[in-house]
Amino acid sequence: MVCLLSIVSCEDVIEIDLDNADPRLVIDASLSWEKGTTGSNQFIKLTLTAPYFSETIPPATGASVTVTDSNNNTFIFIENDDSGVYMTNNFIPAINEVYNLTIEYENETYIATETLVPVVPIDYIEQKNDGGFSGEDIEIKAYYTDPVGDENFYLFEFVSQNRSSINLEVYDDEFSDGNQIFAFYSNDEIEPGDDLIIRNSGISKQTYQFTYILLEQTNGNSGDPFETTPATVRGNCVNTTNPEHFPFGYFRVTETDVVNYIVE
Repeated sequence: MVCLLSIVSCEDVIEIDLDNADPRLVIDASLSWEKGTTGSNQFIKLTLTAPYFSETIPPATGASVTVTDSNNNTFIFIENDDSGVYMTNNFIPAINEVYNLTIEYENETYIATETLVPVVPIDYIEQKNDGGFSGEDIEIKAYYTDPVGDENFYLFEFVSQNRSSINLEVYDDEFSDGNQIFAFYSNDEIEPGDDLIIRNSGISKQTYQFTYILLEQTNGNSGDPFETTPATVRGNCVNTTNPEHFPFGYFRVTETDVVNYIVE
């Protein structure tokens, strides 16, 4: 006798009903004065928060965006079409100058203040091809010399053109004041011939603290099941019309040194 058994597998579709909060403004205002340039061309990107499962990020269009300095210079940022990207070509960067951002959007006013922080140049790049646990990873060290006697904070960006990826690292000089030190980057996907852009920006203590917390919360490599649930990271932008309807994002103004490095 031949017995045929029919096994039926049932799958239940679970629908998660998530609350949709009112959209909030997201401010990406990083004005960077690259060494060797005038720094006159700058842009600010405004978007809105979206539902969790949304595949698109809506731009915040129709805003009024201005930046002023202590000399009463006003720089008007004009939106490029309806992209949420606001641009100017007459920005005047100056070391240690204080800049004030003002955004008018949907009958609400958002403001922020930041100082343009200088940065030392990158001295040289060192590469190691036998790094990591496997002994086969490429490791990059970007050396720079910290000024003695000053409290300094740095934001390093390692941008892989070939991999369309970016890695951020922040450093302070609490234990390295006046010494030559390095920023570290390693990625098991990079290969010889890859184009790597290395950016070192001088940032304020406030920007350092904000970015450090943000990077800690977005680091998915710890694997600690007892970690504290990430909380909302508040930036330096304030809604003066309705403080409870605060924005996300940050306003920073920096001097930046850039090195284009070809991986060997």
